[in-house]
Amino acid sequence: MRIFMVGIMALVVSTVQADVGRTSSGKPDLSGFYDIATLTPLSRPEELGDEAYMTAQQARKIAEQVAARREAALAQSDPGRDAPEIGGDGTAGAGGGVGGYNDFWLDYGSDRFQIDGRFRTSIITYPTNGRQPPLTENGKKRMGVELEDFRLNTGTAFWLDEGGIGPYDNMEQRPLRERCLLGFGPAAGPPIHPSAYNNLKRIVQTDDYVMILAEMVHDARVIRLNAEHNPDHMRTWMGDSIGRWQGDTLVVDTRNFLGVSGLMAADENLHVVERFRRVDEKTLMYEFSVDDPTVWSDTWRGEYPWPQVKDKVYEYACHEGNYALGNIMRGARLLEKDHVRAKQASR
Repeated sequence: MRIFMVGIMALVVSTVQADVGRTSSGKPDLSGFYDIATLTPLSRPEELGDEAYMTAQQARKIAEQVAARREAALAQSDPGRDAPEIGGDGTAGAGGGVGGYNDFWLDYGSDRFQIDGRFRTSIITYPTNGRQPPLTENGKKRMGVELEDFRLNTGTAFWLDEGGIGPYDNMEQRPLRERCLLGFGPAAGPPIHPSAYNNLKRIVQTDDYVMILAEMVHDARVIRLNAEHNPDHMRTWMGDSIGRWQGDTLVVDTRNFLGVSGLMAADENLHVVERFRRVDEKTLMYEFSVDDPTVWSDTWRGEYPWPQVKDKVYEYACHEGNYALGNIMRGARLLEKDHVRAKQASR
C-alpha cells in the first residue's frame, strides 16, 4: 500500500506520440510500472449528460474537496466513543459502517487527468453520455445477482425466510473477489479500470508475450502475441488474450471468458479489445472496447492515460487460506441458529 501526497495538479497527456524507447526488435517498449489511480470516474454523473469535458477550475475544485476530506479523515478518533450499532448503522461502505477501511488505506488518486489539454468527465467515451449502455433483460438479471452481494447486513439470517439456496450455504457461492481469487474493479481486466486502492500495474514485454501484473490480488494476465485463440471450450476468468502490433500500437483481443469475470454482470459472450500506445517515455494511453450483446444493448468504449512511476508492485496478502472466509461461514451458521430459536420462541 502506498500513501501519496495529495495534489491538485492534473496529469496532462497528448495523443501525439513522441519518440519512445524501443525493444531490440524495434517495438515500443511498454515495460515498466504504472499507477492508474485517478479521480476521473469510469462513468459520467448523470446530471452532466453529454458534457464530455470540464473546466480546469472545476477539476481543481474537485481535487481540493477530496484533499480536504482526506485531511479531515486523518483526525484522531475519540477513544471513548461507543461501539457501533449491532448490524451496522446502515451507511454505505465496508461492514455497513461498523468499521471497514478508513481513508488512510485508500489510494484513488488526487486529481483528474487531461487528454490533449482538456479535462475529461469520465473514462467512458462512448456512448456519448459517458455511461454504460442499458442492460438487456438478461443483463438486468445478472446485475441483480451481483448486487445481492452488497445487500445491507441486517445481522439476521434473512435467507431462511426467503427459502431456496441461501447465500452462505457453500463457500464456492461467495463471489470471486470475496474469496481473493480474482481482483475487483476489474483490476486486472479486461477491461482494466482504476479501483479504490492498489492501482499499480507492471508490464513485462518480450517478443512473444506481454504480461500485465495487477497489484490487486496479484492477478497476472499473459498475452500471447501473434497467436490464435484457444478452442471455444477452453475458458478462463480473464479470458484468452491475443496481442498483435498495429504499427506502434499493441492491440489485444480477449474472448473465451467463463460466465463469471472481473467485470460485473458480464457473461461468457464478453469480448474486449484493448489498445496500448506509448505516448512518451512516462505515459501509456490505454483504450478499451467492451462488447457483450447478451448483457449490454450496445458496445461501450473508453480511454485514459497510464502514468509510469518508479514505485514497485508489492505482495498482495489477501485472506484466502487464512481465517476470514471461514469466519463468514461460521457467522452465517450462528445467525441461522439464532433465527431458528427466535422462531421457536414466538410459537
